[in-house]
Amino acid sequence: MKTMIRSALFILLLTSLNIAHAQFAEEKAGANVSLDARSAAARAPATSTQTRTLDRVAVVVNEEAITQHDIDVQKQTVLARMRDADMTPPPDKELERQITERMVTEKAILMYARDTGIRVDDTIIERAIAQVASENKMTVDEMRAAIEKEGLAFDTYRAEISKQLIIQRLREREVDSKIVVTDAEIDSLLSMNEAQSGNDEAEYLISHILVALPDQATPDIISERSEYAQAIKKRIDAGENFAEVAAEVSDGQDALNGGSMGWRTMARLPVLYADAVRTMKINDVSEILRSPAGFHILRLYDTRNHNAPTMVQQTHARHILAKISEVASEDEALQKINRAKQRIGSGESFESVARLMSEDASSSKGGDLGWINPSDTVPDFENAMNALAIDEISEPIRSPFGWHIIQVIERRQQDVTDERKRIQATMALRQRKTEEMFDDFIRQIRDSAYVEYKTAER
Repeated sequence: MKTMIRSALFILLLTSLNIAHAQFAEEKAGANVSLDARSAAARAPATSTQTRTLDRVAVVVNEEAITQHDIDVQKQTVLARMRDADMTPPPDKELERQITERMVTEKAILMYARDTGIRVDDTIIERAIAQVASENKMTVDEMRAAIEKEGLAFDTYRAEISKQLIIQRLREREVDSKIVVTDAEIDSLLSMNEAQSGNDEAEYLISHILVALPDQATPDIISERSEYAQAIKKRIDAGENFAEVAAEVSDGQDALNGGSMGWRTMARLPVLYADAVRTMKINDVSEILRSPAGFHILRLYDTRNHNAPTMVQQTHARHILAKISEVASEDEALQKINRAKQRIGSGESFESVARLMSEDASSSKGGDLGWINPSDTVPDFENAMNALAIDEISEPIRSPFGWHIIQVIERRQQDVTDERKRIQATMALRQRKTEEMFDDFIRQIRDSAYVEYKTAER
């Protein structure tokens, strides 16, 4: 439980900003992030040396501050998580540098989101908190008590959840909506997988170290960063722990997780990484790889394969969706879906109401979603759909996308091995493109921010 709570609370700091699950949008919202009471305290007269140390401004990002207290709170949480993971933390100076840089990046991204119109909906934040509690098999009150028992303020937890939702919404707007995967790309990936000794389901457990390059880096900077990457590689070749070196030196957003990227198929790896991993064996460390983002070092920890035929129960269903967005509140979306259900109850066909009222791409097909496999939809939608009898229409159902009503048309058992491979290839290609594009987006936002380190006070 301790690890779960810390992971949920500081996921933005401790893991890549490239949130997985590209196949489904997370519950999302926005929030204003500004110079709050803690930052205001940094400008107020201090009553003691300790207060001045805790509350002084450490970094200014554009016109907003990160205080030393903010950094110290994050540091204690990172140290606790590293202890939970049995990782030796880097030297204090390096750990603070890593944490500070991630907080600067996060601050710049949140400010960009706010300035470009993303706003918070308290109802959605509360729903997201309830979802986290449910996944931990707790009530919200029980989770609050568990968090506070760990010495964490629940208001801080709530603020971090809000940040996660803001960044997810930003990614959906700036990146996810612009990603296109063509049939030719899917066919090419499937052909390549089949040519690789049948390892179409192979997955790789990988960690990486990034030595980042700024945009428009000069030859001198490139040379300096290349030498730094070579020095890091020598440390690893000499036997130092890869995860601990990554936590100390990597510029990747997942550095404090030891650079872990988790299990990835070839299609979910950047092309540069995929080409290197194909020739690596378990526990191998790659040579230094170069990309526009900088210099990379990989370690392959493990591989696994899943090649069994897949029989599933498919559901043919249709739905009507009323979205929640900046222009449509929770109550407005619920009222709209209730009107749709009333019209169907008054004798109008589901298809005609879907064409008129649904805000989903399926509206042109009368809300028809075709044959749905298990886990193709978000859990709230799938659970409601599975509980319906044939031809039954659900009550309004809330999902991360908004409010739905669902009708099940038929069900069947189906061998979906080939279809599953194609869907997985599509998802993997989308995720690869999304992660690469979002990495570039984050770097551009960070590089364009005005950042002033208060080094004289350190």
